[in-house]
Amino acid sequence: MAQALGKLRILDFSRVLAGPFATMLLADLGATVIKVERPGGGDDTRAWGPPHDERGEATYFQAVNRNKDSLVLDLTDPCGRARARALASESDVVVENFRPGVMDRLGLGYDALAEANPGLIYCSITGFGRGEGAALPGYDLLVQALGGLMSITGEPGGEPQKVGVALVDVITGLFASVGILAALHHRADTGEGQRVEVDLLSSLLAALVNQGSAYTLAGAVGGRLGNAHPSIAPYELLPTGDGDLVVAVGTDKQFASLCAVLGAPELAHRPAFATNASRVAHRDALRAALIDRLAARGAADWVGALTAVGVPAGCVNDISGAFALAGSLDLAPIVRIPREDGSTAALTKNPIGLSLTPPTYRSAPPLLAGHPPPTT
Repeated sequence: MAQALGKLRILDFSRVLAGPFATMLLADLGATVIKVERPGGGDDTRAWGPPHDERGEATYFQAVNRNKDSLVLDLTDPCGRARARALASESDVVVENFRPGVMDRLGLGYDALAEANPGLIYCSITGFGRGEGAALPGYDLLVQALGGLMSITGEPGGEPQKVGVALVDVITGLFASVGILAALHHRADTGEGQRVEVDLLSSLLAALVNQGSAYTLAGAVGGRLGNAHPSIAPYELLPTGDGDLVVAVGTDKQFASLCAVLGAPELAHRPAFATNASRVAHRDALRAALIDRLAARGAADWVGALTAVGVPAGCVNDISGAFALAGSLDLAPIVRIPREDGSTAALTKNPIGLSLTPPTYRSAPPLLAGHPPPTT
C-alpha cells in the first residue's frame, strides 16, 4: 500500500509525550522513525505505570510509540554521538525535546547537523522557548497552570483543575507535526531545510482559542464555569430524574426545540431566554428552569427525544463507553498490531482518513533495544 510519507526518514531524540506523539503520527503515515533511547531505562514513560499490559509493559509508552524502531545510544559517549551524527546526515527530519542548549553542547544542535545535511528539518520542542524561559522545566501540569488552562477548568469557587490527560503535550505534538510537514513542503520546492520550533506555553495559548481572543480583543479574563460555556447557553451538564445529561445548544432554533421536548415551549419566548445573549446573561435562571423540567425523566430518555429533533444531547460515558460508542458508529477506534512474539497490541487508531494513502500500523511499540520484555 502506498504511504504518503513512505520515503521520509526521521531521527527521533524526543521522549515522554509531545515529541513521540508527533513522530508517531508521521510514522503512521509511512515515515521510518528511529527512536533514540538512553541506555538502561530508555524513554521515561517505559517506567510510567501502572497500568501495564499482559507482558508487563507500561501502557503509557505504547500510546505514542508504534511504527518505530528503538536504538539505544549513549549521547554522553563520543562513539554514541558519532553514530547519532551519522544517522542525522542520512535523515530528513530530526526531532528533539531536550532543554535548550543540550543538543548544541553534544554537537547535535541544528547548526552542526545542518552544516552536514543542508536539507535537514530540525524540530525542537521546548517548554517555554529558547529565550528567558529556556531553563524552566517543560511539564504539562506546570504549563496547564502557568498558561491559564487550570484557571478556566473546574467548578466556580472551587480549586483550579487540570485536564484529565496531558492535553498541552498532545496539542504541542500536533503543532510540531504540522510545522514539520510545512517545512518539508518548502524543502520540496527549494531544497532548503530549516529549524522548526514549538513550545508548550505558546501551543497552549494558541489552543485557548475563544478564551484567548476574549482577552486579547476585549480584555475579558475568563474564570471557572464548571461544565458551562462562557458564550453559549445552555451548553452544559444538567441533572435529570436519573443521571446527568449534556446539552450543547448552539442556536435559537435548537433552544426552541429543546423547550418543546421539555413540554415548555413558552420558555423560548421569554425575553430572558429568547436569544443566546440573553440566555447567557440569565444562565442561572435558565438552568433552574431546565432542571425543574428534566427531573420528569431519565437522561437516556431525554437523549433519545432530543436527538430526534436535532438537539445535541448525550450521556457522560467513561472511557470504555466512549470506545464502545465509536465502535457502534463504525468508526473502528481500536487497531490490533502484531508483536514479534505473536501477541498483539491493541491501540487507538490514527484518526486521519486518507483515500489513497491511509495510515498503516506496521509494527507495535518497540521493546527497548537489547532488552527482553519486562515480566509481571
